[in-house]
Amino acid sequence: MDGRKKEQWSSRIGFVLSSAGAAIGLGAIWKFPYVTGMSGGGAFLLIFIAFTILIGLPMLISEFIIGRGAEKEAISAYKKLAPDTLWIWVGRLGVIGCFLLLSFYSVVGGWVLIYTGLSIPGMIIKDGASYSELFEAIISNHMTTFLGLALFLLINVIVVSFGIQNGIERANKYLMPLLFIFFIVLVVRSLTLERAMEGVRFFLTPSFENITSEAILYALGQSFFALAVGFSCMVTYSSYLSKDVSIPSSAGWVVIMNIFVSVLAGLAIFPAVFSFGLEPAEGPGLLFIVLPTVFSKMPFGELFFSMFLLLFLFATLTSSFSLLEIIVSAFTANGNRSRQAVSWVSGLIVFIAGIPAALSFSSLADFQIFGKTVFDATDYLVSNLLLPIGNLLIALFIIHKMDETLVKQEFLLTGNFSPSLYTTWRWLMKWLVPIGIVIVFINLVTNS
Repeated sequence: MDGRKKEQWSSRIGFVLSSAGAAIGLGAIWKFPYVTGMSGGGAFLLIFIAFTILIGLPMLISEFIIGRGAEKEAISAYKKLAPDTLWIWVGRLGVIGCFLLLSFYSVVGGWVLIYTGLSIPGMIIKDGASYSELFEAIISNHMTTFLGLALFLLINVIVVSFGIQNGIERANKYLMPLLFIFFIVLVVRSLTLERAMEGVRFFLTPSFENITSEAILYALGQSFFALAVGFSCMVTYSSYLSKDVSIPSSAGWVVIMNIFVSVLAGLAIFPAVFSFGLEPAEGPGLLFIVLPTVFSKMPFGELFFSMFLLLFLFATLTSSFSLLEIIVSAFTANGNRSRQAVSWVSGLIVFIAGIPAALSFSSLADFQIFGKTVFDATDYLVSNLLLPIGNLLIALFIIHKMDETLVKQEFLLTGNFSPSLYTTWRWLMKWLVPIGIVIVFINLVTNS
């Protein structure tokens, strides 16, 4: 057993919270509620939940099985389970994908960090302020974006350098409960506003006549994108998992928490937006432009907006920890390199790689790659190409290459599950999941 494997999650709850933290990111909190509301409300929500259970959950279980079955991080796991084959490139693809994702994800994380810092002393919400102009000013300022990017990555480096138990697990044990507490406070405040029920109906009432094929495809794609599967992050996380923890039940809790957060996000945002007669906006605009307008009209609005920004910051950080961890673990797997040193070097390289994405809204705004800015092109490469390919390769690997005896053993270990549940999971991974991934991949490539 190598030196790296001396590290383990201290408990099942630590593993579940960290895995849920990896899955719950900015997309789940700001984009998912918007698309839900614009795509049929409760009808879209039901479709998303169904796809998450039938596609996302089986994929999450698969990554958990690969990681704990091999007891190795992403690259070494495929090397051990399929020696002397090209399957090792599934792990390498994961590391490359996480590196690219972290390079532009940290730019957005830096924006959230800067906004959070400005909101606490009351420098965001002001009478007569133009929040769209403020947002443009911040993301187009070199020093501000560089500072945000550097500070965001610094937090990640410090946490990951302390290791699994003392770093990532400890941080998630504080950040995830705080995220839920802040969400509940904001939901209660939002629901007590005048006309709040209009927002609730907008978000939750099933309206199947508004469901389009595009909305269904988005729900299908979101079902595995939302759970941080495809880049073997969960392979690395589960490699630190002890054998006395049930993989299916742990994966089930991660899925439940992810869906719960998505619903809380909608209940926090839409009642407030509708209460003040505003229209919801997609992407960064919802967080940085629409919500400041909403909170500016509330009593103690600055306080609640700061709380909301902290919530977003927590979600961004818990996701980025997993992205940096898969990079660091790949280069410390042989036990010959210091985790601290690799963490700092990795953070520095990601910072340098993130500079072009950070400048995409200022001096590099006119620099295009296939008609896209560096930020958008990197996002497209990661989300529309590498992530679906990674999901498909993992699905093929666990069914057609990994030893079935080991797969079944890991699935049923300590769970007291019926063998029929394993048979159902295996059927889903063999047929439904690959077909779903291919459909999403074709849709993403042809409609982007």
